[in-house]
Amino acid sequence: MSNVFGATSTADEVLSGVDLRGKRILVTGVSAGIGVETARALAARGAHVIGAVRDLVKAERATAHMRGDVAAGGGSFELMRLDLASLKSVRTSAAALAATGEPLDLIIANAAVMATPFTLTEDGFETQFGTNHLGHFVLINRLASLIRPGGRVVSLSSSGHRIANVDLDDPNFERTPYQPYRAYGRSKTANILFAVGFDRRHRDRGVRAAAVHPGGIQTEIGRHSHAAQEQEMIEQLNRQLAAEGKPLFQWKSIAQGAATSIWAAVAAPAEQIGGRYCENCHVGTIVPDGVKLSSNSEGVRGYALDPENAEALWKKSEQMVLESF
Repeated sequence: MSNVFGATSTADEVLSGVDLRGKRILVTGVSAGIGVETARALAARGAHVIGAVRDLVKAERATAHMRGDVAAGGGSFELMRLDLASLKSVRTSAAALAATGEPLDLIIANAAVMATPFTLTEDGFETQFGTNHLGHFVLINRLASLIRPGGRVVSLSSSGHRIANVDLDDPNFERTPYQPYRAYGRSKTANILFAVGFDRRHRDRGVRAAAVHPGGIQTEIGRHSHAAQEQEMIEQLNRQLAAEGKPLFQWKSIAQGAATSIWAAVAAPAEQIGGRYCENCHVGTIVPDGVKLSSNSEGVRGYALDPENAEALWKKSEQMVLESF
């Protein structure tokens, strides 16, 4: 099953023939884009899906269309409030889930912001690092004991991790000039390193973690991008790809964008994806730092999978959130 899917596969294709009845799944960012599609596809196969969102009203509107699929598949779906830019909200949400005593089979850390202007979270962290990494770091670690043996954690990263390694000396850009995409790259590298660190800590009890790159998808995560700048980047990329004799860049659909998350969560063998970076429904290969990559190329930078780098980030993250895991 794990070898027949690729860049154009959809979430429904990956889940064809899969029965998820009895599975309990948490997905963050279920108010738009691939978060909604991920939740729909899983619940339509019988799972009980909890969608964690910052804006409940927006999420209710965004998920209204999926209720029929969920009911037809024998699954169920609920929403809960979670603001990843507030550790108070994260801890409250985690406590509410823990209080039920109900186990989880899967957590998909899907929510993210991208290329935002410079702002700080409620706790004083640079917004992209604080939301994309630290919020999920606290949430998932606080829920770790609820994950059943055989369960998985999927951390959504991006090919944008190639823009920058984490900077543990200046995570909040206090001494470094702020660059929106560099900050995004740091946070996406952190998402991969978190999966490496979490997998190392929990694999002995049968819980595995992986990071995934969903692909280039036009969703509202790009609302801070400028259309003209984006078009110029695509044209430059296509010139480079044409010169290399490669196919031109193509956006993925939302259904295709959700496929790799679901592949890593459900379809791929656990030992294959544990502690790894996945893209286009397969495990990505490490590309040396000196090798130039276009955004349409595959591959993960070695620093994003380095165990020592993962441990250093874990310790720094604990210091920043004032909590040890």
